Amino acid sequence: MKLKVGDKVVVIAGKDKGKEGKIIRTLRGENKVVVEGVNKIKKHVKPTGNEAGSIVEMEAPLHASNVMIIDPKTKKGTRIGHTTDKEGKKIRVSRKSNEKLD
Repeated sequence: MKLKVGDKVVVIAGKDKGKEGKIIRTLRGENKVVVEGVNKIKKHVKPTGNEAGSIVEMEAPLHASNVMIIDPKTKKGTRIGHTTDKEGKKIRVSRKSNEKLD
């Protein structure tokens, strides 16, 4: 998976298509990401000890193929490529504008 926590992404498929947000968690084994403010669900929480039960609204994971990283130059979704910098270190770049990501 080429996506990291903190990346700004846009949803390209599903009920939240077109929404933008920041990745707050990645699930590498399942190839999924959790995006802030996108794919909201309501979860019923049982009462525990002295706390009452409630209905909590939270973000559910999205498949990584349903999001695209936002290009810093064009502010639109783009694919991610890799290249090396002057020191020989591998870096992520935008395929549309060839801008460095991170």
